[in-house]
Amino acid sequence: MARAAPLLAALTALLAAAAAGGDAPPGKIGLRHRREVVGRSAIFGGEHFMLEETDWYLLNLFRLWWHYGISFLRLQMWVEEVMEKFMRIYKYQAHGYAFSGVEELLYSLGESTFVNMTQHSVAESLLQVGVTQRFIDDVVSAVLRASYGQSAAMPAFAGAMSLAGAQGSLWSVEGGNKLVCSGLLKLTKANVIHATVTSVTLHSTEGKALYQVAYENEVGNSSDFYDIVVIATPLHLDNSSSNLTFAGFHPPIDDVQGSFQPTVVSLVHGYLNSSYFGFPDPKLFPFANILTTDFPSFFCTLDNICPVNISASFRRKQPQEAAVWRVQSPKPLFRTQLKTLFRSYYSVQTAEWQAHPLYGSRPTLPRFALHDQLFYLNALEWAASSVEVMAVAAKNVALLAYNRWYQDLDKIDQKDLMHKVKTEL
Repeated sequence: MARAAPLLAALTALLAAAAAGGDAPPGKIGLRHRREVVGRSAIFGGEHFMLEETDWYLLNLFRLWWHYGISFLRLQMWVEEVMEKFMRIYKYQAHGYAFSGVEELLYSLGESTFVNMTQHSVAESLLQVGVTQRFIDDVVSAVLRASYGQSAAMPAFAGAMSLAGAQGSLWSVEGGNKLVCSGLLKLTKANVIHATVTSVTLHSTEGKALYQVAYENEVGNSSDFYDIVVIATPLHLDNSSSNLTFAGFHPPIDDVQGSFQPTVVSLVHGYLNSSYFGFPDPKLFPFANILTTDFPSFFCTLDNICPVNISASFRRKQPQEAAVWRVQSPKPLFRTQLKTLFRSYYSVQTAEWQAHPLYGSRPTLPRFALHDQLFYLNALEWAASSVEVMAVAAKNVALLAYNRWYQDLDKIDQKDLMHKVKTEL
């Protein structure tokens, strides 16, 4: 936590770090792009592979056309149209505009279309633009399972963000993506108090809101007063890890309705059971990344992962060698399920957390502004969730706090921003 002050650049970087990502140039915080290691992907349907990637781009396109017609082109056009409108947010933010609610932000980008996309499914939206049900079942669902652990019944806007990320433009930093967060915190020179926040209480002084933030750590309980407070943790009802309470607010600030999607990642060091995937000879198994359709249901993805630091001499393990595989699943894997995927293994390390909202589980979109100078950064993840989306949310909250502090209300929740931005150029 840091004493609130209207230092926009520092606040943006700090909030981006709290949101688990950021859009600051990597060179500013001494990070480098991690070298990519080539690996082929495939989609597994439970009994056989529905789609297999080859080393030849044109052959991959031909296979897509042969199996699904022009559905993949229609999907790409749909995603590009959504992303072209979504990218307007960077122009708006460059001119200092901010939004007090998620619905206002989405409406400024895509008007009622984007808002409606949070209320209709991916499948419905894609069928309307001519994508076939078979392509949705075989390919789209596999991508959504890999990113959100959910199906094509999830809302279209979140699905579009996920499908945009599947087009191969993602990248990571050398040493691990966590360095983005620690680097941004260091860049802000913030005074970080390592403690658990337990409550936020509203007070007032000279007609202005003042927030008392109580927290506890190894030393004991303490509290401080702040002019601006940003909540950068989920406030949904089933977040048992958070006991954060609010006092003195009228109307009261309640938990955000909705549920999160539990995700389990198992890192398995062992020998892949390639026979399960139809390759009795492990030397012939060609894939490093496996996505799945709704069957089998016990795992979503299987990836042969590489270290966070990749040397020039690094090579992937051969299929018959022991390697580190990442298995993403909706529940912890039973021993029998591990035996299904691996002939044998040396170790299994498991992490389980609530990774993303369970889309469609809440009736309305939340707001960034909970009170005069109390903000909720995680509101935007109820529309879509990714590092970039959370960085956008961080910048929006920083601008919103800045504009409210200086009473620059012409920069908040403005309509027809495309026209306004053009006239400001």
